[in-house]
Amino acid sequence: MVHRRNIYRMNKEDIRIKHVIVHILDPTIGMPVLSDTELEFGSEVAEFVREHIGKICAGDDAKECRFYERESEVCKLLTGYEDENFVAVSQEIAGLLFEIMSGNIDIPPADLMVVRFREGEEEYLALLKMNYKTLYTHRTMPLTEGEGNSNELIRHKSILPSQTQRLTEAAVICLSDLSLQVVERKYEVNGEKTDYFSFLFLKCSAHLSHKSKLSIVGRAVESVQKEGFAESERFERQMRAKSIMQEEMEEKGGFVVEEIAEKIFEGEPELRTAFQDKMEKYNMVKETIEPKSENTMRKFQSQHLFTDTGIEIKIPMDQYKNPKCVEFITNPDGTVSVLIKNIEHLEAKI
Repeated sequence: MVHRRNIYRMNKEDIRIKHVIVHILDPTIGMPVLSDTELEFGSEVAEFVREHIGKICAGDDAKECRFYERESEVCKLLTGYEDENFVAVSQEIAGLLFEIMSGNIDIPPADLMVVRFREGEEEYLALLKMNYKTLYTHRTMPLTEGEGNSNELIRHKSILPSQTQRLTEAAVICLSDLSLQVVERKYEVNGEKTDYFSFLFLKCSAHLSHKSKLSIVGRAVESVQKEGFAESERFERQMRAKSIMQEEMEEKGGFVVEEIAEKIFEGEPELRTAFQDKMEKYNMVKETIEPKSENTMRKFQSQHLFTDTGIEIKIPMDQYKNPKCVEFITNPDGTVSVLIKNIEHLEAKI
């Protein structure tokens, strides 16, 4: 079983919010609107904040990062951090982010929510960039002549993400060692798509997210099998590989790339070597992959088949592994038949 640091095991229900402040970062108004006081929050706001922090730490999009200590202004501000400086530090951090945003119009305007919280024995700081959405709402205006009201629809351009949405740019920083998890999206900076949040703002080195690493392994397995097997047997090899990866994640919570290659390419040293060569390009031969998100795991709980005639088949992984339920038959002419067995009840849905 693979073990993670506390930050990657964070339990949303154990998060205790200590301080919250919100700064308005909208380059269209020419300057940041920085708050001089902390946000007074009750249980609803605390739950809103906990939900967003929990999504960052429980998702597979987050990247494990380390600050470039000499270059990172954010790191310098948090070195020796004290809570009595929370407002001032948050304002400095917001100013750094606004400076980058104001020079690059593709980066969306947002509120920056800075949160000090505790989970277990560890202390954290979260930087939550709440990108604005545009939605319609109503407005009531008095009639200019006579009594009465006029109800109108207006576009509100500064709606924050809902509690159920995932933030696209955020960081959760462990204050004891300044390790951090980052989620981000590329935006155009100086004519080039850039991870500005980690590269320009936080100035930290980023490892691949578990989601990205899992995708790389999947594509490499598929590529090697495409080169090593005929089309008629390739799909079955790909399903077998997915089944092996699913078993490892189900039983152990993850897998080591080198070890999963041994199982997927058992008895096929040439293919295993070809796969490891691809992994070496990403420095991932001995990498451990530990998906945390239920959505990621759900993708490995069934096999999806698509035929050239337009038929789609979804097979739960436990039934795929049971020869009494499903059988794949290679016909003499090279075509493949899928036999679904022992069906007690068949239902069609419109």
